[in-house]
Amino acid sequence: MKKTTLLNQPISAVIAGLGHTDTLVIADAGLPIPPQPQRIDLALTAGVPSFLAALQTVLSEMQVEKAIVASELAAANPAFLVQIQQLLGDVPVETVPHQEFKTRTTAARAVIRTGEFTPYANIILSAGVVF
Repeated sequence: MKKTTLLNQPISAVIAGLGHTDTLVIADAGLPIPPQPQRIDLALTAGVPSFLAALQTVLSEMQVEKAIVASELAAANPAFLVQIQQLLGDVPVETVPHQEFKTRTTAARAVIRTGEFTPYANIILSAGVVF
């Protein structure tokens, strides 16, 4: 059994296979998931698991050099954006219009769907390197 925080096998395998600048998406329950990336559906019911819990867990194992969120998040839920930024620490956060965000998800290695019901609670994480 794994000793680290992340126990989900499909997520762990995706992270282990990421190369520099490959992307991983963590999504709310409503984000449309394109057919190209692997779909890892964790959603059980409204709010379970939460987006922030999934993000915190992924960040415990993934080296992230940049994150992307929808620019609409700042107006729709500024407090939620602050929580995301706190979890990311020094990782730069880029904003793009939600429509562009959805287009960019097609290039992701995987999309992790949570049970989050907060509008625009989606993030694209770009893999960094540990050296």
